[in-house]
Amino acid sequence: MIPIFIGDETSAAGYRLAGMRTRSPAAADLLETFRWACAETELLLLGVEQARQLPAGELAQVLAATRPRVLIVPDIQQQVPMRDLTTRIRTQLGMRV
Repeated sequence: MIPIFIGDETSAAGYRLAGMRTRSPAAADLLETFRWACAETELLLLGVEQARQLPAGELAQVLAATRPRVLIVPDIQQQVPMRDLTTRIRTQLGMRV
């Protein structure tokens, strides 16, 4: 399966050049696109801005699952700050923060 990136259009262009399938959905379509991507791939890269727009419970459940592997990536212009690396790793591994 080909990895999928969901995020801003600028980042999507770079991921597309690297061979990934990409989507830059409108806010109204984000949840549907996220659910589609989770069913279609084994590796999903999700922009931090898009991750923050998803229902927290659903995102946490997908992050804790083994398939698909979901990684939250920073936006290219760093307009939306990410949590520090230690917190991100612990959350990704399902450890208490």
